[in-house]
Amino acid sequence: MPLLKQALLLFQSFSSNFMPNTQQLEALVQQVRRDILRMVHKVNSGHPGGSLGCAEFFVALYQEVMTHDFSFQMDGKNEDLFFLSNGHISPVFYSVLARSGYFPVEELDTFRLLDSRLQGHPTTHEGLPGIRIASGSLGQGLSVAVGAALAKKLNHDPQTVYTLMGDGELQEGQNWEAFMYAAANKVDNLIATVDLNGKQIDGSTDEVLNLGSVAQKLDAFGWTVLELKDGNNITAIIDTLAKAKSLTGNGKPIAILMQTEMGNGVDFMMHTHAWHGKAPNDEQLEAALAQNPETLGDY
Repeated sequence: MPLLKQALLLFQSFSSNFMPNTQQLEALVQQVRRDILRMVHKVNSGHPGGSLGCAEFFVALYQEVMTHDFSFQMDGKNEDLFFLSNGHISPVFYSVLARSGYFPVEELDTFRLLDSRLQGHPTTHEGLPGIRIASGSLGQGLSVAVGAALAKKLNHDPQTVYTLMGDGELQEGQNWEAFMYAAANKVDNLIATVDLNGKQIDGSTDEVLNLGSVAQKLDAFGWTVLELKDGNNITAIIDTLAKAKSLTGNGKPIAILMQTEMGNGVDFMMHTHAWHGKAPNDEQLEAALAQNPETLGDY
């Protein structure tokens, strides 16, 4: 077993004897924030805002909710699958994959560099464990997830397919075709989460193209809709995902509308769209890291 995985398992075993699991998860969220900040700062490029806003979701999903194997087989048979649609928040995805044992944490230091497996938007041609689709061309992730969920049904695979998309991404028409198709075909082994942070690169979603009531729209499209008011509360995320899981197999796909704060955990990045795709400078990095002390060790 690689030393990184041994260390991760040792930490999990050691810490479980001394603190509740929620505290472990929150400590990991804090470390993931540090990873995100350091990754985008090094190359002065990337998308910290949405990544920080979804740190709790990714940690909950990979550490507590999904049945998955970090040895990684592309077909994902007999395990839960996750597809990231808004691929620009790759920093949080890469951090959680690395800290879940998919690849060495030290590789995070290669983010967005030439010939790196960790490109700005996830890609598959370099064979990075945990990545099953290239994403970031917005509007496509839900369609892929629907296809994967149907494949599991055809293969009599009882596991669940998860996907995450942004709210600004719902301005892409392909999503609505996929919403309609999933409901019409009773794709009830699918849980799609929408990150409702109300912000996109050019401003608020209300200003750019008002989405109206996403809950009412998805209900009208034939989905079971769950609303998560505090998408930065890891216990609430776990509880909501568990409820969604309990509703699978009932003939309807499930949507979770998760309200998050873009830039969560860094006070000067919150309550604004300005950090959607902007890297912190040296001084800003130090200020942000000071708000998120090291918990598991930087790469």
